[in-house]
Amino acid sequence: MQKLQLPEGLSVRPANGKDRVFLEALYQSTRDDLGLMDVSAEQKAELLEMQFRAQTQGYGDAYPNAMYFIIEKHLEAIGKATLDFGPNEVRLIDLALIPAARGKGLGAAVVQAFQQAAAAVAVPMTLTVLQENTVAKVLYQRLGFVTTAVQQPYELMIWYPPALQKIIV
Repeated sequence: MQKLQLPEGLSVRPANGKDRVFLEALYQSTRDDLGLMDVSAEQKAELLEMQFRAQTQGYGDAYPNAMYFIIEKHLEAIGKATLDFGPNEVRLIDLALIPAARGKGLGAAVVQAFQQAAAAVAVPMTLTVLQENTVAKVLYQRLGFVTTAVQQPYELMIWYPPALQKIIV
């Protein structure tokens, strides 16, 4: 894979076993919905751990060749990205940032870098997004993604690199 073009201080590296604690904490920070449950802190922690394992297993089953990355800002972990570089597309499986890093353009910069990688090999980039996640949908639309299908509760979105857009139009 080519070197990603990212803003100063932002980097992406392959995830490793030492990242598990960070990844679990990051996952917990994305699950505000579980905070609404009327259960003990211990039960909530068990449920979060079970959901994290299920997500990890599900990604592995659905995308056995997926690559897992840690997003860093000045060498401090701030997020993760999971991608599958297939022969016909680059699929953004998951992107998550810690709460303090959200809304600052960092996620957009990372997605744009992955779009550049997809463009370098002349394949589209795809992703699914929860229909109710309007913040993410607006971001992806701003980055040139368009919805191609709806499979409740998700939308499939696709971005074509400029070289392919000329062929498709």
